[in-house]
Amino acid sequence: MHIDLRRLGLAGGLLVGSLSVAYAQSSTFPRNGVYDDRPGLFAFTHATIYTDYKTRLNDATLIIRDGKVEAVGPNVKIPAGAVVQDLKGKFIYPGFVDLYASYGVPEVKAPERQGRRGGPQFESQKTGAYDWNQAVHPEVNAAELFKANAEQADALRKLGFGAVLTHQPDGIVRGTAALVSLNTNRKETELILQDHAAAAYSFDKGTSTQDYPSSLMGSIALLRQSYLDADWNQRNPAREQNLSLRALNQQRSLPAIFEVRDKQSLLRADKVGDEFGVQYIIKGRGDEYQRLPDIQATKAPLILSLNFPDPYLVDDVYDAIRVPLQDLKHWEMAPANAGLVAKAGVPFALSAADLKDKKKFLPNLRKAIQYGLTEEQALQALTATPAMLVKAQDRVGALKPGMQANFLVCSTRLFAPESVMLDNWVQGERYQLSEIPNDYRGVYTLKVGNQPEIKMLLAGKPEAPEVKIVKAAADTVKGNLSVNGELATLVYNPTPKTKGSGAIRLSGYYTADGRTFQGDGQLPDATSIKWSAQRQEQATRAARRDSAKAPEPVQLGQLQYPFVAYGRPAVPEQQTVLIKNATVWTSEAQGKLENTDVLLQNGKIAKIGRNLSVPSGGRTVDGTSKHLTPGIIDEHSHIAISEGVNEGTQSVTSEVRIGDVVDAEDVDVYRDLAGGVVAAQLLHGSANPIGGQSALIKLRWGQTAEQMQIKGAPGFIKFALGENVKQSNWGEANILRFPQTRMGTEQVFVDAFTRAKEYEQEWKAWNKLGKAKQKKGEAPRRDLELEALVEILNEKRFITCHSYVQSEINMLMNVADRMNFKVNTFTHILEGYKVADKMKQHGINASTFSDWWAYKNEVRDAIPYNAGIMHNAGLNVAINSDDAEMSRRLNQEAAKIVKYSGLSEEEAFKLVTINPAKMLHLDKNMGSIKEGKDADVVLWSDNPLSIYAHPERTFVDGRLLFDVESDQQMRLEMQKERLRIVQKMLEAKKGGAPTQMPSARPNQHFHCDTVGEEKELDQ
Repeated sequence: MHIDLRRLGLAGGLLVGSLSVAYAQSSTFPRNGVYDDRPGLFAFTHATIYTDYKTRLNDATLIIRDGKVEAVGPNVKIPAGAVVQDLKGKFIYPGFVDLYASYGVPEVKAPERQGRRGGPQFESQKTGAYDWNQAVHPEVNAAELFKANAEQADALRKLGFGAVLTHQPDGIVRGTAALVSLNTNRKETELILQDHAAAAYSFDKGTSTQDYPSSLMGSIALLRQSYLDADWNQRNPAREQNLSLRALNQQRSLPAIFEVRDKQSLLRADKVGDEFGVQYIIKGRGDEYQRLPDIQATKAPLILSLNFPDPYLVDDVYDAIRVPLQDLKHWEMAPANAGLVAKAGVPFALSAADLKDKKKFLPNLRKAIQYGLTEEQALQALTATPAMLVKAQDRVGALKPGMQANFLVCSTRLFAPESVMLDNWVQGERYQLSEIPNDYRGVYTLKVGNQPEIKMLLAGKPEAPEVKIVKAAADTVKGNLSVNGELATLVYNPTPKTKGSGAIRLSGYYTADGRTFQGDGQLPDATSIKWSAQRQEQATRAARRDSAKAPEPVQLGQLQYPFVAYGRPAVPEQQTVLIKNATVWTSEAQGKLENTDVLLQNGKIAKIGRNLSVPSGGRTVDGTSKHLTPGIIDEHSHIAISEGVNEGTQSVTSEVRIGDVVDAEDVDVYRDLAGGVVAAQLLHGSANPIGGQSALIKLRWGQTAEQMQIKGAPGFIKFALGENVKQSNWGEANILRFPQTRMGTEQVFVDAFTRAKEYEQEWKAWNKLGKAKQKKGEAPRRDLELEALVEILNEKRFITCHSYVQSEINMLMNVADRMNFKVNTFTHILEGYKVADKMKQHGINASTFSDWWAYKNEVRDAIPYNAGIMHNAGLNVAINSDDAEMSRRLNQEAAKIVKYSGLSEEEAFKLVTINPAKMLHLDKNMGSIKEGKDADVVLWSDNPLSIYAHPERTFVDGRLLFDVESDQQMRLEMQKERLRIVQKMLEAKKGGAPTQMPSARPNQHFHCDTVGEEKELDQ
């Protein structure tokens, strides 16, 4: 026998809470009082049930017992004793699963730093046998920290979630996450559905007070070294009892969730994962649509946020100018992210993470559907996919026998605009969310006192109907209706355009028959009357249909690469271009060639000569009276670097790599192209004696960071001398890090290379052992810091050294002789004229400024004749920028050497073309105009050394990445795009959308001594 709700007086209603709290469940916890072992047996009948995201059952029954699904289907027999609820006309869906939450886990507070106030902290303050770095703590287990939180759970249940993956979002290696239920009536032992469900990672050091890492590249290096240390620890367990590394090894088989800040770091994280055989599930920030082809290639599943930006407050013209174009476009396109990701076939889960106001989740979800996400895809991303990604598909994400009884009861189709989420059942217990609002909408006959009957239309939303009083075919006025329980108030002005007219006020109640409003009222002249409004049933559907507003078609701007100002809809293709009749500066022995043609084909310089013919399909550019040169190469640049140019927290940080943090969207790349620059060495800063590894890039505007890097280029690294490395100007707090003197700097180099030699010998000895002996022995620990230094010893990596004064220049040359390595280039080298002869003996290049001086003490002996003197001494000399602004004018910097040192124009221009190419060991393919070399050329309006000259066209690999005509057109198009979106934002504000103030942007470029992450962003 089963229990019928009608016998309990609950016909047509929903289950009351008292019927759902009891369940039969074995427990290890004793109870105080009488045991209540009712089975928690319920039958939900005549519902439309989605057993999973794609399976719909009509007129079906769901049976749950003891918090789990017992049966589901159209012809299910109702067990005896079941509490039955008739859900005819209603819908049941699996409860949602959120894979990115910190529910029930305490927030971490940063510990107070020990030691000197405001000074550096080199070592971890965490006591115990744990990792050396506070940001690496895989031993943290969310299940051990978890405690149910009624307020947090309630907020999540209202969004439709029944289970979440919770973790402590702090640090780089964050520990394990637990899949937990949002039931708050049970003990934590019953709420944890899956302990160690996933491992969590990020590039954010979080609350760690330890100095290292201070940059994004440092975070990446730390993560890479942590993986290597974990491998070593596993192979050699007797060497070190490190609980952190042991935990990291134990987690290698778990799903790994990686939180990133943007789509570029998504690609960075995936690259780290590829290196160590880990396919991360990546939790992004909603900008994935901007690099979808590249993200698709990673094969990484995603966790997508529905945190869409509010429109900016752009009423003020000056405020509007402050909003970068990419932010304007992202506001418009962010809601389409999930739909575009789905269209690309990338698996993803949806999350409420990043939403400060959780109430925006469901409206934003419906908005995402409006912008292209299908309802099936949305349901899959909230149920099946998150369950599958953490291997919990047998517990949550669907309604099948044996699974958790987590489900939603909805008034109608879940994603319909008018749908109301009525109940959220979690582990077989009901949490009522809302009730179905009375629906008063329809066409009524309104009778007010003795006045003739007129029509009244109630439209809009059920909870807030819009009132229209139809007095005649072309005479309609608006009114206001408020209903509180059974009481109703209706107010309208029948003649709003008549001066001095008043409103009719009607008060009353809604009758039990569900069809009539009636009561008492008062006319504008204070006459009391009776009134009624009779709904015409046959008109109800028509009224709803007429009142339903079809959503406006979504209009989106165009994607562009990169997704910033001066981006294009697609990266320009390589072209076959014949540049005719130009003055060609070859930077080769031929010198300048007058009235000469150059053919660019397949990304190479195919032919040089006169009267050349353009191949079929090619185009011709008239170079008459113009000058064609090799593209400028900046040997010392800090553009296009993300989140920090210095990892200056330790004296030696050769493990960090600028190549990990190339910023492909830095507008300085485009600006440099406009200045004729085609390639650059992106250097680490000069905060420590041995800094990080360089990135050699071509300025391939529109391509990814990885594609910008020059394949096959040799490795370089930044060394530094002088005031910066001994922290001369860092303040009184920074007097702890060694070195603090110039002689201490020398010892850093000696110590580092001594350790590197020992490291190399250790590995050589190990590699000589046979496999049998290696199995019995202990393999050396891989050390990324020392590996880079060994590459220097073996001439597989080359040094570019920041330098000023002759004493230290001599010192490093002597250390290099003692330790048997070479210095490739001294950069800055403002006292190079004093030691040019010794540099020549050592075969060292010189990359310098043209005429910088007096900006700090150690450059007081700088002279503008430096470059010429070194050149005349036989050194290979280049002029570099070290500055994002100067890099756009390196042609003029080279011209200064003609003035100060009397170099010929051709020799002066070599200072920024073939000479830096030789320094960077790229001259085989770059730096001059020669058949077979890369088609990296610039067509100038005038002599390139003239202050009146400007690049008209800049080709990189035969792609036209800058030309003055398209630049002007892009500026006009960007302005039109800005104005279009600004108008759209004004309309959104007018429609009641919340707004945000334009945010101030940091306005700083990186230089050698920049400490921190500030970077100028395009306005």
